[in-house]
Amino acid sequence: MTEFPKNFLWGGATAANQYEGAWDVDGKGASTADMLLGGTYEKPRTFTKEIKPGAYYPSHQGSDFYHHYKEDIKLLAGMGYKTYRMSVAWTRIFPNGDDAEPNQKGLDFYRSVFEECHKYGIEPLVTISHYEMPYHLTETYGGWGNRKVIDFYVKYAETLFNEYKGLVKYWLTFNEINIGMLFGGYMSLGLPAKDGAAPFSGKMSDEEIQANLQGLHHQFVASALAVKIGHKINADNMIGCMIAGQVSYPLTSNPDDVLKAQLTNEINNYYCGDVQVRGAYPHFAQRYWDEHNVKLNITAEDAEVLKEGTVDYYTFSYYSSSTVTADPSKAENAGNFSMGVKNPYLKYSEWGWSMDPKGLRWYLNDVYGRYGIPVMVVENGLGARDTVEADGSINDDYRIDYLKGHIEQMKEAIKDGVDLIGYTPWGCIDLVSAGTGQMAKRYGFVYVDRDDDGKGDFSRTPKKSYYWYKKVIESNGEKLENK
Repeated sequence: MTEFPKNFLWGGATAANQYEGAWDVDGKGASTADMLLGGTYEKPRTFTKEIKPGAYYPSHQGSDFYHHYKEDIKLLAGMGYKTYRMSVAWTRIFPNGDDAEPNQKGLDFYRSVFEECHKYGIEPLVTISHYEMPYHLTETYGGWGNRKVIDFYVKYAETLFNEYKGLVKYWLTFNEINIGMLFGGYMSLGLPAKDGAAPFSGKMSDEEIQANLQGLHHQFVASALAVKIGHKINADNMIGCMIAGQVSYPLTSNPDDVLKAQLTNEINNYYCGDVQVRGAYPHFAQRYWDEHNVKLNITAEDAEVLKEGTVDYYTFSYYSSSTVTADPSKAENAGNFSMGVKNPYLKYSEWGWSMDPKGLRWYLNDVYGRYGIPVMVVENGLGARDTVEADGSINDDYRIDYLKGHIEQMKEAIKDGVDLIGYTPWGCIDLVSAGTGQMAKRYGFVYVDRDDDGKGDFSRTPKKSYYWYKKVIESNGEKLENK
């Protein structure tokens, strides 16, 4: 078969902490994301231990999906969506994370959202934890560094599986779980941070790597337990992993560069992927631990749980590729959550991200060849500044060109034999950027009237790409021209 399968899951993706808003409404508690101030590409976001009066916390209002969900889902249906990837805010269900009982108003809200999706024939694809664990778990327990958090997460996941049985079939346990391999662990692992710290800052010390990898191990165990419970509650549940897809090329054919790229891909992609898909740590993990003085507490019971709780499908985000070299004299360039050098064959966005559709085809083949289970691209997109014209139109041809190139390469990957089952471009309706906290870095097919200072009326306006993507879905990926 050379085209997209007939049941291909076309859609789009958002996350509660960047999109939902209503951060303290109807019983919702504070999450780790709610403690992050806005930033820019030049000025990193920072964490505060207390909410500062008058300061701008982008997640507090996001794009206000909480009060616009019916309008927004109707807009998604207008494009012909088959699926909508979204996340549940843990603190809307368990405000503190360790509560005895769930928050009924939170349960009711998501039930309404899922029912609204089904009204239009849209299948929800739900991320259980997406960068916003309860802040109380960070303060009181030290986040995922504490084994006790496994039980809190499992209780939360089990609550969702029971509550939304028959409404949600597709689940993801953690968003971009491998981010813990790349950065300090506040954002993805809820590890404590110093007041004023930047969650995405630089290289980690061996002590930080130790803390991250132990917290990550606890997430692996929690994910595997959730998979087992989710299958027990409903055998139809499809429960997947979600990896931040990191494509690293060698800068030159120097064997040192080639080996560096190989190791970078292994650590960034397969350390986590292997545990969640194969049920065990990969062959290269021990050397990595030894070289960073890491000693993990892994029990025999943990190892058994990891084997039993492997995922049904593999999902990932892909925005750009990076290029690495063993030559320390080369200048480094930040982009797509990794450090690398400029690739002379690629163009770069304003935010320093390379635009590399063929990297997506490479990754799809690499991952499918390794795991042999269905794969899905659940984030992909171009963060860019959009201009509203005098007539109210938003002509985002640059976004159409970016997405078109990636869809063409997905088609090539399907021809290559990859079992690709879905595509949900990121931020289908404009939302706050996780990395910078900006609204100006827009991804959506729908424009939201909101700026980097928290001003705007949240009104929604379809962009040119909205009507283009509608034709893409209608034609099952055949009509890609920008006309």
